[in-house]
Amino acid sequence: MKILVINAGSSSVKYQLINIEDEHVMAKGLFERIGEDNSLLKHQAKGQKFEILRKAANHSDAMKIILGLLTDKEIGVLDSMNEISAVGHRIVHGGEYFCQAQMLDDKVIKAIKENIPLAPLHNPANIMGIEAFAKHMPDVCMVGVFDTAYHQTMPAKAFLYAIPSEAYKKYKIRRYGFHGISHHYVAERAAYILKKDMAALHIITCHLGNGSSVAAINRGKVIDTSMGFTPLEGVAMGTRSGDIDPTIVQYMTEHMDLTLKETMDYLNKNSGVLGISGISSDFRDLITAADEGNENAALAIDVFCYRIKKYIGAYIAAMGNVDAIVFTAGIGENAPRIRKKIIDGMMFLDSEICDKKNNVFGKEAVISSDISKVTILTIPTNEELMIARETRRIYETEYLVSKAGSI
Repeated sequence: MKILVINAGSSSVKYQLINIEDEHVMAKGLFERIGEDNSLLKHQAKGQKFEILRKAANHSDAMKIILGLLTDKEIGVLDSMNEISAVGHRIVHGGEYFCQAQMLDDKVIKAIKENIPLAPLHNPANIMGIEAFAKHMPDVCMVGVFDTAYHQTMPAKAFLYAIPSEAYKKYKIRRYGFHGISHHYVAERAAYILKKDMAALHIITCHLGNGSSVAAINRGKVIDTSMGFTPLEGVAMGTRSGDIDPTIVQYMTEHMDLTLKETMDYLNKNSGVLGISGISSDFRDLITAADEGNENAALAIDVFCYRIKKYIGAYIAAMGNVDAIVFTAGIGENAPRIRKKIIDGMMFLDSEICDKKNNVFGKEAVISSDISKVTILTIPTNEELMIARETRRIYETEYLVSKAGSI
């Protein structure tokens, strides 16, 4: 069974074709600068890499070109598009409508459109991807996998803000959380590595990249997560401020001669470790600069690690226990020094990172010492595979059943 995973941006399409039986990636790629004259497709298949300059006026053109490559007589991996059983689309925001993946029909697409005000940059692009693909393969099963869905198990005491209830009931202002597909994947992998049932575990997952979030997963269900109404809330990030006093927004607009939009851009694009260091949002640059004596770079690293440490402590308190802490994403998978700095000093964990085990990059590993009571792991995230797994589940439990019922 072959599943095509689509992640559509406003001017790009990222894709993977996965044989879900053995979870082998048959082909993958990225179509960039859609709508421009210099559209570029980076495609990988059969152990080869291709860069193809081909104009795609819109997402429909891009999808047609991608499908053409997958079935190309020389470099293709499919004899026919009919070999694609289902298509899984990454959808950023499902609001409160969806707590799991959904088979895409008119009703679900309508709900995705209704959530556009909650994700104005992402949901419209996701919809373009859905509509473009439906144009070329109208009869194929399409599934939406939502980045917010995994966090919908949060109780009201965790997702509500302490503001008048009308703001939530009428305008849906609440904590939603993001990176849910990633948190879901690494939590399941952690349970597999530990050889334990998810329902018996208390796990804290740390998705640390340019955007970072922490989640508390109590017996298989998210009970809290650091990102909120938008991905701006939570820990300090690459360019995002994370948690701040809301009054700062008003203060900045009044005293820094900024419009509201400029202030939000300031907090989203010019803050975080980039803002503190004045150098970079890339931790490789920050670590190098800190080693060379740059105090601002060292401070940026300290702030980043301290904020994550606080969230870990809070989530242990919220769950009452912790069995495993997982690091994932670009920084979590590839920065041993950052992982160690976050865990060091948390003596109540009765755990420590083993320096030898921690010297690992982009691989699954247990990095805590053998005597540690809490297992600390690094697990590379694989959102595309998680989307493919969820797409298969919906295909087998809903799509095939609906087809059988219509015979």
